Amino acid sequence: MNKFITLRYWILILLAVFILTISSGIGTGVPLLNILFGFLAGWYAARRAQALYGDRKRILQKIFIYSLFCAGVSLVIMLAIWARTIPLLFDPAADIANFGHPMILYEPRMSFIGWLVLMIIISPILQLMASIFSAFITLMAAQPGTLKE
Repeated sequence: MNKFITLRYWILILLAVFILTISSGIGTGVPLLNILFGFLAGWYAARRAQALYGDRKRILQKIFIYSLFCAGVSLVIMLAIWARTIPLLFDPAADIANFGHPMILYEPRMSFIGWLVLMIIISPILQLMASIFSAFITLMAAQPGTLKE
């Protein structure tokens, strides 16, 4: 297990990009699995930081960096998937009502804007929050007295 925790950075980067790309594809552009992957990434980040670093401040910094990286990859993937639909907002002939997104609000254009904001901006933030939450729980379970100071 220690060998898995202390993998090289380039292997972790490739693995994270691969898993996030596959989970985005499985979700057909809806990043629910990416957000759930955030919990796993947070657990792994906490275990890796604990194994490699002894200082609590350094552990927390590394966890935040790992979580930001995964959220950044999700942001790039969501931009690649959904950014091409942004010009539809400015096209008066576009049939936004029948685009296929859920009608979150009653107005089709406002629902489409809400959908894009949810997919592009809010979902990577949710993944970041899931990663940090999971890492915090992992740290508290592993060393109960570490974060009290």
